[in-house]
Amino acid sequence: MESGSNSTRRIPKFVLTGFSENPDLQFLIFALFLSMYLVTVLGNLLIIMAIISQSHLHTAMYFFLSNLSFVDICFTSTTVPKMLLNIQTQSKAITYENCITQMCFFLVFAELDNLLLAVMAYDRYVAICLSLHYTVIMNPQVCMLLVLLCWVVSVLHALLQSLMVLQLSFCTDVEIPHFFCELNQLAQLTCSNNFPSHLMIHLAPVLLAATSLSAILYSYFKIVSCICAFSSVQRKYKTFSTCASHLSIVSLFYSTGLGVYLSSAVTHSSHSASRASVMYTVVTPMLNPFIYSLRNKDVKRALERLLREIYILIKGAILFSGISSLQQQLHLRTGIHWRQLLFKAETEDGCPEETCTASDWQVTWSA
Repeated sequence: MESGSNSTRRIPKFVLTGFSENPDLQFLIFALFLSMYLVTVLGNLLIIMAIISQSHLHTAMYFFLSNLSFVDICFTSTTVPKMLLNIQTQSKAITYENCITQMCFFLVFAELDNLLLAVMAYDRYVAICLSLHYTVIMNPQVCMLLVLLCWVVSVLHALLQSLMVLQLSFCTDVEIPHFFCELNQLAQLTCSNNFPSHLMIHLAPVLLAATSLSAILYSYFKIVSCICAFSSVQRKYKTFSTCASHLSIVSLFYSTGLGVYLSSAVTHSSHSASRASVMYTVVTPMLNPFIYSLRNKDVKRALERLLREIYILIKGAILFSGISSLQQQLHLRTGIHWRQLLFKAETEDGCPEETCTASDWQVTWSA
């Protein structure tokens, strides 16, 4: 068994087979995943910037949302860039160390997604069922502590799983039928009979996901109970609408994750499992910003203000660069003072005649 353990460390690399061996489809896959990755990064960055720039969004709910957006960017960045690089370089190899590292970071951010969704459900429960004590319970210190706890649990889980994989010995077949180093795929490539490691690899993610999902279901059970006690139908609708975005993301995340698990368990098709994994590794993080921007009026208005400010900044930068270029040309060729000329142009566009003095029309010539 010792030799098997040593052989694990001597494996130089794995081969990520990806989605298809057909070379005609590689450009299409590259363009599709590159576009989805750019949309994911840009969309989640806009959510983060909108929450930071708008003071009325500095609440617990949007604090957790900004963390979720950051985690979604990191979650997608652990897998897609490597796959794009492999397609671009026409190389499917990944070193043993890089494979374990990718798997570890993937587990960290996948578990963070899982735990943050549970924390956000608890936040909605406190906001609706304990609304009078919401600001006291969900104060900034508690929010920071909850996010820190999510990070600690996720990192410890990822490190534990990585240590379990390091204890396994791999057979001569080192092809991973996936587009990234996925934990279950690595476990299937082993030829060791290390029962405790295999048990931990398969049991720990299920327990953590079940715990988070149970917390989410319990929170929404209490939320629905509180909403049903309201007498006004309008109040019921308005209160439940604050949970619509989070509930949509929870449904999307867990349904796609469950679909991947069932597809891999039933079909035993490697390419089927890799295609199903795209739903929760790429598609779900890409859709999260759209769900919150379309279903949440506060986020939608904040994004509109942010985009308007970005447009004004870009327009101002272009105007400033144009003025600087004009200043240099005037100074070198004619010597005309550029501020006088700019003022004259603005005056011709709309300065009332009675407000324009004769000195305004003078052109200063450099000596």
